[in-house]
Amino acid sequence: MLKRLFDFVLSTLGLIVLSPVYLLIFFKVKKNLGSPVLFRQVRPGKDGKPFEMIKFRTMKDAIGPDGTPLPDEERMTVFGNKLRATSLDELPELWNVVKGEMSLVGPRPLLMEYLPLYNDEQRRRHEARPGVTGWAQVNGRNAISWEDKFKLDVWYVDNCSLLLDIKIIFLTLKKVFIKEGISADNHATMPVFKGSKANEK
Repeated sequence: MLKRLFDFVLSTLGLIVLSPVYLLIFFKVKKNLGSPVLFRQVRPGKDGKPFEMIKFRTMKDAIGPDGTPLPDEERMTVFGNKLRATSLDELPELWNVVKGEMSLVGPRPLLMEYLPLYNDEQRRRHEARPGVTGWAQVNGRNAISWEDKFKLDVWYVDNCSLLLDIKIIFLTLKKVFIKEGISADNHATMPVFKGSKANEK
């Protein structure tokens, strides 16, 4: 209950105080990428329950001949890279936090199609509400492997506390300032998760 109150109060204040920043980014995204300004996608929340996550768009809506989106590397723009480097594209997720679908701190919400690929231990990351930032984000973000990321997520689930959340928020601000771990090597974001080797039969 204390964590939820902490999330609600800080996110509400953030939405109010940062409203001029929201408007500025809104017009910047509109100018550089066009409409829609917001990226919306169904992601798994606590216990794997789907919810619609929102963030500012950072990629072009470019599709290939078969109708599927082109790889991230081909859709990412210079403007989008700058927006991701500052993590300002994540600001709309504060609304998800206010609604109770996300927390300020928790395992990042990934893709719905990853759900059947997790092993039993990795699946435990969904025992907590997904976060705007998390323990994995301040310990490597996209520069570490999926397996290491999931281990950090589960560690957070087992050690969650308000003091830890406050520590992670301050470490996140530091990481954003030094722009560390934004992308995996040779990828615009992260490679697609195809399941751990331990899952393979």
